[in-house]
Amino acid sequence: MTIALALLIALILDAFLGEPKKGHPLVIFGAWASAIEKWLILPSQQPKIYQKIAGLCALLVMVLPITAVVFSITRLPFVNELLSPVLLYLCIAPKSLWQHTQAIYQPLQTGNLSQARHAIAMIVSRQTQQMDTQSIRKASIESTLENGADAIFAPIFWFVVAGPTGAVFYRLSNTLDAMWGYKNQRYYYFGFAAARLDDLLNWIPARLTALSYMLLGDTRNAWACYRQQSPHCESPNAGVVMSAGAGALNVNLGGPAIYHGQLKNKPILGTERIATNQDIKRANLLILLSTLLWLAVISAGEALA
Repeated sequence: MTIALALLIALILDAFLGEPKKGHPLVIFGAWASAIEKWLILPSQQPKIYQKIAGLCALLVMVLPITAVVFSITRLPFVNELLSPVLLYLCIAPKSLWQHTQAIYQPLQTGNLSQARHAIAMIVSRQTQQMDTQSIRKASIESTLENGADAIFAPIFWFVVAGPTGAVFYRLSNTLDAMWGYKNQRYYYFGFAAARLDDLLNWIPARLTALSYMLLGDTRNAWACYRQQSPHCESPNAGVVMSAGAGALNVNLGGPAIYHGQLKNKPILGTERIATNQDIKRANLLILLSTLLWLAVISAGEALA
């Protein structure tokens, strides 16, 4: 089975089935990670090197056995043909991303701010209780652009590079970063290894995602925002994706937000145009077009190989 065909099947499975409602492997993995965390995490009073080693051990215990099993079982040709698209389907989440943003868009359209705040809280880590309409719009678009890279394009990239083993390794690592990658007292050192590995694995996919946004949106604005604004972002990968995406959509994103009770002055991204509800839909369209572009490029590459 070609990579393009496996990707197409995975996208079709996601379109029809979405994420499994019960027993999703990543949910089970997250529960296991929480148990391992309780076992291995050290008090913040311990030397930081010990906390980092504990975090590295937790990362290896969580990721390597599963990756080794996937690598072993997909060495068998028939099993690989059968499992490759299924494993990729479980590693990507385009429909889930669309559903989450629709759950924000609909109440914004009807003026139900309370419901919109509840919906945005499902996909962002910032505090949402006091968010106004514009803040919700911006957060929704930012999350769409960033999760497009993390939950769609990075798994596809690693599937192309290393097959289902690569996609699974990436998705597990990214999940641990989402759980342990916070820069707070509990996770600053324990989550160091997970955060650095996620940065490394996302470096190339994030830039390819940014390029996709540039090509399919307002290219001139996207390039200018990417070049001028991404160096000021804290994350080496989210910054390039969101700055390019904001420019591609010709919309204003970023700015101050409250995380865990602390005001964080994030850089202003994009242009001066104020976001509207329709820009949430435009961000989702940009993700869809980028996905189709990746499928076309992969198909063309295989045809020419």
